[in-house]
Amino acid sequence: MKTRQLIKAACSVLACSALLSPVPGYAEILAMVNYESKPGQTPRREGIAIIDVDPASKSFAKILNDIPLPDDLVAHHIFYNKDLSKAYITSLGNGALHVMDMTHVPYRPKKVDMPDCKVAEDVVFSKDNKTWYMTCMGSSNVIVGDAQTDKQIKVIAADAENAFIRYPHGISLNDDIDRIMVTSTVRPSDLGDAGETVTVIEASSGKVLSSHKLSDKPSPSGVSPVEAVFLPESNPPMAYIDTMFGGALWTGTWNAGNKNFDFQQVFDFNAVKQGVPLEIYFNDKHDRMYITTANPGYFNIFDISQSAQKPALIKAIPTAGGAHHVVLTPDEQYAIVQNSFLNLPDMSDGSITVIDLNKQEVKATIDAFKKQGLNPNCIIMMPKWHHDTAH
Repeated sequence: MKTRQLIKAACSVLACSALLSPVPGYAEILAMVNYESKPGQTPRREGIAIIDVDPASKSFAKILNDIPLPDDLVAHHIFYNKDLSKAYITSLGNGALHVMDMTHVPYRPKKVDMPDCKVAEDVVFSKDNKTWYMTCMGSSNVIVGDAQTDKQIKVIAADAENAFIRYPHGISLNDDIDRIMVTSTVRPSDLGDAGETVTVIEASSGKVLSSHKLSDKPSPSGVSPVEAVFLPESNPPMAYIDTMFGGALWTGTWNAGNKNFDFQQVFDFNAVKQGVPLEIYFNDKHDRMYITTANPGYFNIFDISQSAQKPALIKAIPTAGGAHHVVLTPDEQYAIVQNSFLNLPDMSDGSITVIDLNKQEVKATIDAFKKQGLNPNCIIMMPKWHHDTAH
């Protein structure tokens, strides 16, 4: 009896080893995608899917795992903490934040109650991985949390004339200068009352220091700044900010003399007939910048090697309506673009576009979600392949 049990145990170990060991000649690059049903689809579905995005893989474009989510969550973005041990999923609907342990399989998102946060958007982490900051567009505040326990530490809010937080969406942290930058975007209930500013916060204290207009038009300009991202290793520190309704790209450059930022517009997407600029990414060398525009849907490649203050558009590659989040393969051969933005008309194609960065052309299209009546809301590499230092 014992011999038979030992044989079974040995076989189980060998089987597990075979499953975990890479198959010779078999490539794969796995990404995590949260999705929701397209409008009018019943029953409504939400979930997180793990999909192979490597065009050279036998399982390319296939959904390999599917993690159901509550159908009223409206899961929006996914962010990793600094050591990639946890994934943070923000939501626009019922429940502000879910946290998923990436070291334990099967993955199970766990709800973290955030009563002071409505319509959770973006999350950033301190360099030491001890603190996170989350923008809450519906409650016009920023929640500060303990990145080890995920308990709320404080709520940052302000409504002074020249230093306020209103409908915050994008957020970026630069530990070296102790500054956070958040955007004032739109009222989430109807995308109205669009903002026109970014706000600077002292990270260590949570003190709201100043708000800055990003438009030359009379107020209210309604340009709706949406994302703010610090360029890694820039000297002096500098952030890029895009205006969703203004169709422009701005920079905020650190001024060590007055310990604040100098802002200027550096690119106009309207001039190239693109609208609704959204996400901002960089390659590992930080000499290329990639920006998506949702309407009609483009992936833009900028050269920032000569001057970060003067990004030069190399090529605009059409993807599909709603071009939004992007991941790069570890060798930076491919950029994978998720095409869906808030289920909005003409901006929710539901496909994923694979772009060959060497040839600067579309390599393939993934319709795995679109064919099921689903929209992918965000895409992020699984930890093994993740290498984005700016988010």
